[in-house]
Amino acid sequence: MTKKKDPADLLPLGRPTNYTKEVGDLICTRLASGESLRSICRDEDTPCIQTVYSWLSKQPTFMEQYARAREDQADTLADEILAIADEQPEVIEVKDKEGNVIDHKLDSAFLAWQKNRIDARKWTAMKLKPKKYGDRVVHAGDDENPLVIENNLNVFGELLKTMKMARQAE
Repeated sequence: MTKKKDPADLLPLGRPTNYTKEVGDLICTRLASGESLRSICRDEDTPCIQTVYSWLSKQPTFMEQYARAREDQADTLADEILAIADEQPEVIEVKDKEGNVIDHKLDSAFLAWQKNRIDARKWTAMKLKPKKYGDRVVHAGDDENPLVIENNLNVFGELLKTMKMARQAE
């Protein structure tokens, strides 16, 4: 007696492992909107991180799309930094023994948490898009302290001349 196959048995099980444009688009859209690859890959309808890394090495179009999404992610993180900085800090009421409000102070734990959120986004944006968000190093002088470039290639020649003159003097 043969057993009938259930249509559900014909559906693929588990996470996707073969690259499709749809899944690649989904990953890149979510990256560009600020999500981390780690959180994206936690979903059942997305591949694990190792699979995404494999796709990056094997799929040139996905690699280009992924690189653009990461640059867009840096811009999204910069926007998030402004939003976090603009949030109203939490205020704690300080009360006396009778329960009367005698002072207001900012919640230091909340402020430290906000600072960590900003710093993490700032660091990530700097790494993802260093030309726009990275520290700028300027190699320039001004009128009072001009930039001077010295050529030290002749140092050894001058040293040899001095040594020869010292030998001749002996």
